[in-house]
Amino acid sequence: MLPPLLAQRTAILSSRYANFCFRRRCLTTSTINPSIRDFASELAKTQPVFHVAPTSVRVLRRPSDFYDALLNMINKAERRIFLSSLYIGSNEEELATLERRLREKPTVKLDFVLDLNRSTRPGKRSTANLLLPLLRQFPTQVNVSMFRSPSLRGMLAKIVPPRFNEGWGTWHAKIYGVDDDVMISGANLNESYFTNRQDRYIYFSDQPELARYCHEFMQLVTPFSYKLLPSGSQSPDTTSSVHSYTQDDYTLHWPEPDTHPHYFNSTAEAAFKSFQKRSRERQSPSPSPKGKAALLFPVIQAGQFNIQEEETIFSKLFRFLSRDSGRPLLDLTSGYFSLYTPYQEHIVSAKNVDCRIVAASPKANGFYGSKGISGRIPEGYTLYEQRFMKAVSKAGRLWRGPSVFEGQGVLLSEWEKPGWTYHAKGIWLSPSSSSLPVLTLFGSTNLNSRSAHIDTELSFFMIVPSEPSSESKDSVDKIPDGTADDECLSLRHELAREIQGIRENAVEWKGGSRNVRWTTRFIVWLVKGML
Repeated sequence: MLPPLLAQRTAILSSRYANFCFRRRCLTTSTINPSIRDFASELAKTQPVFHVAPTSVRVLRRPSDFYDALLNMINKAERRIFLSSLYIGSNEEELATLERRLREKPTVKLDFVLDLNRSTRPGKRSTANLLLPLLRQFPTQVNVSMFRSPSLRGMLAKIVPPRFNEGWGTWHAKIYGVDDDVMISGANLNESYFTNRQDRYIYFSDQPELARYCHEFMQLVTPFSYKLLPSGSQSPDTTSSVHSYTQDDYTLHWPEPDTHPHYFNSTAEAAFKSFQKRSRERQSPSPSPKGKAALLFPVIQAGQFNIQEEETIFSKLFRFLSRDSGRPLLDLTSGYFSLYTPYQEHIVSAKNVDCRIVAASPKANGFYGSKGISGRIPEGYTLYEQRFMKAVSKAGRLWRGPSVFEGQGVLLSEWEKPGWTYHAKGIWLSPSSSSLPVLTLFGSTNLNSRSAHIDTELSFFMIVPSEPSSESKDSVDKIPDGTADDECLSLRHELAREIQGIRENAVEWKGGSRNVRWTTRFIVWLVKGML
């Protein structure tokens, strides 16, 4: 046992030069803000981590920026293009850009992973039909995998209409990669997401390890996803399978004859867990302290396969924040605010954590004005918001203060912009209401029950170092127009601008006075966690 004085000095040194080593890698946490230092150490025990230079990260804020970046990426592709989305909309320019690049660079390989149910809705303009020309022209360069949730099966699979079969789960990961560049978003490849549907978009340039991870994550599900082929294709790797089928002008080929497409849950669970374990073990050591880096932790959530990384980590974050002697500020947003119940409980019970939430107003919901049952969806979210705010009020956590920038408690606002819809999601954490963010969560998760239990999601926690010497500049009131001298500080400014950009169109929540019809209440009860 160490003498008391030596033990005390050892503890001080350990805190000052906090290094946590796991197998081949070493995570330096001494430059991480104290409010999340222990949380970062816990993340490193369970998740892969990538060290990213702040200058390699771009925070895009407009749909047009997302679209321009996507086309620029495709136009410069030299080796590979890998795209993961829920679906591809009709008449998109990016398909022509892909065709042109594949023709110019015959060595480029193009991989898609999409959701089967969403991409094969009946009609000639379905995603599957739109991709057939690429498959016919470039059969050796293009591969399209379509993931179908195994949860919808039996009689239900036959009677549920195509417009509603997504309720049993989708492939929801949004990855847009070319060579060693990757853009992570919540946006799909559809015209509205390029023009007037607000989302988030984080671009990482020249990151080979991150790009490899994202590409391998996509490849992970191809053994239990259908392969899209033109009808009559004689591809040598498509041996006969009783689970394959043909419709319209295409064939959906099931690659594993010995695995049933409705019963691969245990296979998927093992594959995801093994993938994360391998990704952790092959991590490279941390760069030297002089090379300050943002820490990027990928998080998989696939509740139907018993993969609950996001849920576990979210709980850990609040556990550590509740111990903080300060008063952290959590900004949270979701286009579909049916916030997962455990997340609600964390927010309501964390008395020392202030939380500002932005949700889509009914008019900014993508289902606003839809015909039939889907037209009730915005009203359903109003019901969820009312229930949440009732819990906030009961806990005495309603926002108190002169403005949205000064106050304490929980604040709900709604996003509305004429002619636009809202699809952004994620969190930002600041050590206090007057400081810049040091952590953000971004990716495909909507932070709701669907994301927790039904859909397959990929998101990322990014932690940005916070040097003590920069605290004099660490203020939301001092965001410069140009680039800050400190690279990490500059990235934190960009995250603060991202929040401000969202809040520019956020107004007072009016859901408390909106009427929710009893029929909508019944529909919400009926579909439960599918919203």
